[in-house]
Amino acid sequence: MNVLLLGSGGREHALAWKIAQSPKLTKLFASPGNPGIAEHAQIVEIKDGDHRGTIDFCLKNSIELIIIGPEAPLVDGLADNLRTMGLAVFGPDKGAAQLEGSKGFTKDLCAEANIPTARYARFTSADAALPALQEFGLPVVIKADGLAAGKGVIIAETAEDAEAAVAGMFEGDFGKAGAEIVIEEFLVGEEASFFALVDGKTAVPFGTAQDHKRVGDGDTGLNTGGMGAYSPAPVLGDAIVDRVMAEIVTPTVETLARRGTPYSGVLFAGLMLTDKGPELIEYNVRFGDPECQVLMMRLEEDLLELMLATAEGRLDEIDAPVFSPESAMTVVMAAKGYPGAPEKGGSITGIEAANVGGAKVFQAGTSLQDDTLVASGGRVLNGTARATTLQQARDMAYATLEKIDFADGFCRSDIGWRELERG
Repeated sequence: MNVLLLGSGGREHALAWKIAQSPKLTKLFASPGNPGIAEHAQIVEIKDGDHRGTIDFCLKNSIELIIIGPEAPLVDGLADNLRTMGLAVFGPDKGAAQLEGSKGFTKDLCAEANIPTARYARFTSADAALPALQEFGLPVVIKADGLAAGKGVIIAETAEDAEAAVAGMFEGDFGKAGAEIVIEEFLVGEEASFFALVDGKTAVPFGTAQDHKRVGDGDTGLNTGGMGAYSPAPVLGDAIVDRVMAEIVTPTVETLARRGTPYSGVLFAGLMLTDKGPELIEYNVRFGDPECQVLMMRLEEDLLELMLATAEGRLDEIDAPVFSPESAMTVVMAAKGYPGAPEKGGSITGIEAANVGGAKVFQAGTSLQDDTLVASGGRVLNGTARATTLQQARDMAYATLEKIDFADGFCRSDIGWRELERG
């Protein structure tokens, strides 16, 4: 079958790598892609946000499945328009994609379905929000309601910082995403990532991971899109997974279906493991990045078949996804200046030598400049490895990055520290 993959990051490189292994695949197209994705797919130019152009390309090239990698096209309703033309899509419609498109939407759904989550309030002006801060204590979490590229969340430790965060959001620090905000109580516990495939009515678990959001070692510095991840997450044992499915994922799927906006695609639940049990921090409506990279390294099933079954509403007809019991780790190499103003244009060599054994370098923010691979984004490369133990996977991932010559790059040196300290 012919498949179109939309996206250009490390997540999409990992998806392309895995999809290319499917015996069902005839031809994989990707837009806009990157040089790493080009190893597995034919890169095509479809203008970002051009729904009509995407549909025309799919019809002309007999595309049988479209996989939408990033969240913005989903929130923009691309999946709706593709499905209107009878095309199979992996990714939710606009209505269900509001789980990520609006923090307030998700919090209201949690309240309706009695899903465990932090106490919250929604505001459309600083005048209303500032007096309410006192009701939440410190630390307090302030979130831009809309899409903010993973950066619209501030954990304020002082009253001054909280007031500045509220004012900044309404003054445009996160653009339109901050036109409305959500204030939440601060949850205490350990964060973990849980994934499920959902076809509108059936939901099946699809792996666990733990991400590292802060830019610096020891979880210090600014929040980023993710500086590394590992899978599985041992803190999400079978009993916890059962609770997450019963108390969080299933009520979400049932509520959306009842509202007439059934969810189809991968559902990514960011969780806080509190002393009361798992609570929902937020939903993402696509694979995480860099969590996707470690999930793909461990998946032992045909990803394309799983995605097609999801798109066609057949998850109840196929076997549950199988993952290797081994551990996988990915370490992000970012460009200097990230997550602020990353330095672009730095040359990169050595990737071919790094792709050996159980290791793989997934490209994220890269491009070709006169046949030279250069950095073109903040998070540039993902050194990824799978091994029997997490320590072995960690050693391999870092050894992989050491083979790469990228003078403008840096990475955290402690990915996986929490789990490794537990032994």
